[in-house]
Amino acid sequence: MTDYIIGLDFGSSSARGVLIEAATGHELASHSHDYQHDILSSSLPNGLLLGKGWALQVATDYLDAAQIILSTIGRGRNVLALGLGFTASSPMPTTLEGTPLSTLYPDDPHAYVKLWKHGAAQPQADRINKVGGAYLDRFGGKLSGEWLLAKALQIVEESPDSWNRTERFIEAGDWLVWQLTGNEVRSLGFAAYKAQYDPESGYPKDSVPGLESRLNKPHAIGSKAGDLSADWQARTGIEGTCSVAVAVIDSHVVLPAIGAVEDGCFVGALGTSAVSMMLTREYRPLPKGIEGMALDGSIRGLWCYEAGQASFGDTLSWFVQMFAHRDNLDNSFDYFNEAATHIAPGQSRLLALDWWNGNRVPHANSSLSGLLLGLTNHTEPVEIYRALVESLCLGMRQVFNLYETGGFSINRVVMTSGLAMRNPLVVQIMADVLGRDIEVPDMPNPTARGAAIHGAVAAGLVKDFAEGSARFGARTTQTYHPDMSAFAVYSRLFKQYEALSNNPDVAAAMKVLSEIQVDEPKGFKT
Repeated sequence: MTDYIIGLDFGSSSARGVLIEAATGHELASHSHDYQHDILSSSLPNGLLLGKGWALQVATDYLDAAQIILSTIGRGRNVLALGLGFTASSPMPTTLEGTPLSTLYPDDPHAYVKLWKHGAAQPQADRINKVGGAYLDRFGGKLSGEWLLAKALQIVEESPDSWNRTERFIEAGDWLVWQLTGNEVRSLGFAAYKAQYDPESGYPKDSVPGLESRLNKPHAIGSKAGDLSADWQARTGIEGTCSVAVAVIDSHVVLPAIGAVEDGCFVGALGTSAVSMMLTREYRPLPKGIEGMALDGSIRGLWCYEAGQASFGDTLSWFVQMFAHRDNLDNSFDYFNEAATHIAPGQSRLLALDWWNGNRVPHANSSLSGLLLGLTNHTEPVEIYRALVESLCLGMRQVFNLYETGGFSINRVVMTSGLAMRNPLVVQIMADVLGRDIEVPDMPNPTARGAAIHGAVAAGLVKDFAEGSARFGARTTQTYHPDMSAFAVYSRLFKQYEALSNNPDVAAAMKVLSEIQVDEPKGFKT
């Protein structure tokens, strides 16, 4: 009988799964599924309008996606292990038994999953930061409105009845594991990075009234949460005893798939947003501006320091959709990427701040916004596109420099996830901006494959992540080499990028813009 492992990757708008042969590591099948309701940013399914900055999802969409994917790739298969990565922080309120409040109270916006990009909780984050506390020491003294504590406090302040009905407040990834196994087993990765959990002191005690009683003790990544339940085996047709691992943050779960299981590795996961991770065996103080750190939350035995950019691929998608140059999105991307290769670094005299969905480093403020400087009557659309690509890479360099000035030794630079595989222009400019070789592992679906490796570790099929990486990870890698003449130009641009990024007047102006109250448009008189 042939044995298999499965990895699931739950992203912002869709989920994907891969089926891997346990003996050979070969990927035999994959399947993706779009969420029925996608992202609720303007209204609930019943049409109730949402406020500015809201980004919700319907929990049952995840169940539908899981059932369809597992049935498609797993039916009739003897599956030994299952792991999953999930976009975060995307917490949700449930009953004690795990029933999503959105199924019981569909007219209540606070009953839904608050997706990671839900920015409406930034005022709550600002108030938490103002009070402060020792639990913020590993997070640069501040937390973001994207994270769990701020989203919980938003419910407390804006809808006390909703909070009183909430018996469990749980990351959507942990909730899905609960549904698959029947066991409420939470992940240390989610808890440490998104809810400021500390193994010694636990969750923060005073930031959100009653929050701790609605949480649960987390387990280290690579732990087994339980077996796939009989109900889910019947739903999907999966056979055998299938061990399910605790969930992992989607950008972190990719690490073993791309061989990032060692000290001194810097990883950029380039998706709709971007997350940068610095792996080290030795503890170091958190560099100023970096978002957070945890031991055993990403790779067992390693500290993982995390920072990110709240909009990455989303920024480029926004531009291409707004200024489409071809009949469909893919063709427009191809056009702008090809045209942008003919523009030299600095040629357009444009500079952008990549804050299209708020800023994580250095401000951790989701109310901030993008900036484009240097426009003239002669500026062409492709020059703007190139400037946006460069801004994303300059933002990554800002993070990279913080690690280097913090004394970290960076031995390898690896870029992964969808954008790294599909957009060579972005990776080449990234190499030129950083002045470093960049490795891009050759592997379809690396995030889902990383999740499968987590399942293999939890099931005991491999002894650790290093063995899992060697057995199931990428076999080949493409390397991008920097053009050092371009690096010199980008170093000049970076000084201006950094000056704008750290200018308090720029951030203050953006904050004022975000707080302007505007009446509903009445239309123009003709």
